[in-house]
Amino acid sequence: MDCTEMLEQGCDAALFVGQHARAGAERAVMSHTVSATRWHELRFNGMPVGEVGINAALCGTWGCPVALVTGDDVVCAEAAELLGSGLRTAAVKRALGRFSARHLSPARARSLIETATAQALAAVAGAPVYDPGAPCTITVELATPEDADKYRNRAGVALLDARTIECRAPGWWDAWRLIYL
Repeated sequence: MDCTEMLEQGCDAALFVGQHARAGAERAVMSHTVSATRWHELRFNGMPVGEVGINAALCGTWGCPVALVTGDDVVCAEAAELLGSGLRTAAVKRALGRFSARHLSPARARSLIETATAQALAAVAGAPVYDPGAPCTITVELATPEDADKYRNRAGVALLDARTIECRAPGWWDAWRLIYL
């Protein structure tokens, strides 16, 4: 099954469990944007996003609302800012830095996630469907100039400077496929 098959078949809601805040987020535990890349910052139509934004845009492409995000308090705040008041969050730890947090006990965390899941699914009609906007411009600031090499001759991708790439397409999914897939 490819990454979109389940969404293409139709999903009532998405639950993002164990998410991390975007790269560079202050205090966030294990902050990153895409773990397999060296992306310093990612923006959809000028809005900085991390893995919550990517996953929400992927779900939104097929009309699937995001009902729940869990993780540290930083990613929960980031998700609420991006997706709005219809989103349910469950912070299972308070971030103290990239490699430290004050965690709830496993039993309390599990109970919090179970309760938040039940509430999110009960209110799924109000859950947000994220659309970064159309047309969509995706901008990526890379960690080093060498990271731009693989994008240098890619159709539809422009190098804005030594470490910044950008693409524009009619919709998010078309733009994302130019940059990531």
